[in-house]
Amino acid sequence: MGKKTKVAIAIAAASAAAWAGSKAIIKPQKREDKEVLQYDRPIVLAHRGGSRLAPEHTMVAFEKAQSLGVDGFEIDIRLTKDEEIVVFHDETVDRTSDGTGSIKDFTLEELKQLNFGYHFEDLEGQFPYKDKKVEIVSLRELLEVFPNMYINIDIKDHPDTYEGSLMPSKLWRLIEEFEAQNRIVLTSFYSEQIDRFNLYAQNRVALGAGENDVRKAFTAFTSQFGHLYHPKVDVFQIPTKHGVVSLDTPRFIAFLAKLNIPVHYWIIDDEETMRSLIENGAKGIVTDRPDIAVSVLQSIQDEKNEVE
Repeated sequence: MGKKTKVAIAIAAASAAAWAGSKAIIKPQKREDKEVLQYDRPIVLAHRGGSRLAPEHTMVAFEKAQSLGVDGFEIDIRLTKDEEIVVFHDETVDRTSDGTGSIKDFTLEELKQLNFGYHFEDLEGQFPYKDKKVEIVSLRELLEVFPNMYINIDIKDHPDTYEGSLMPSKLWRLIEEFEAQNRIVLTSFYSEQIDRFNLYAQNRVALGAGENDVRKAFTAFTSQFGHLYHPKVDVFQIPTKHGVVSLDTPRFIAFLAKLNIPVHYWIIDDEETMRSLIENGAKGIVTDRPDIAVSVLQSIQDEKNEVE
């Protein structure tokens, strides 16, 4: 046996011993229960209020989604020129309104003059709100109008911008004002924003996974050191795939479930995929078609009750 082979064997043996030792000593740390995530069946979150059924992020959409029986809303937020938090996805108003320009360059009052239903096309290919006034919604308004609804909030402003630097503290103060800590999930693609927010919230609000959190979890799952993974968040809201990597396998969902982390998938608009995900163990569906999702999940629950 050559010297290099002996060294390789020694390294492998040491690695195996380290793995066995760590597994014997270190146990996975489950996340503490959060009230907003305590439900006994899979839930439906209307993406931007259900953007295939009504103009996204408007009261028209939120009211329609509520009437359909959704469990909550998945929304995005941005900061205006006068430092108000609005429920909005894009950096600019161009795609959804009859105006042009960046959200950060408008005051809330100025934004209220625009029609955010202008470009909405319904399922029949019609534009029913083109000549109507559909206003933007502030987060304050949403919390007031829907005092009992689960709201999943995604911070869109980049942490390196002026707006992004202010958002975590302003958001926390608003949540605290409405005593909404137990019905909010806070997330962002920017893990830094989640961390900043939690400096104020101190784990009093459920946290959703950012991109870094998902990457760390999946790396732990596919390695021999999954028992060393200690999650910093309470729920994963993810696509079914990231590139060629499947994130919707029963084993990955079960890995997170053991850590008390439910998994919600977006954006799911067809019945077949909804059923498949629920069968795999998903606890939530984020959808632009809440009409379909509510019906499917109710059907699944009815089928389950019949078997029992």
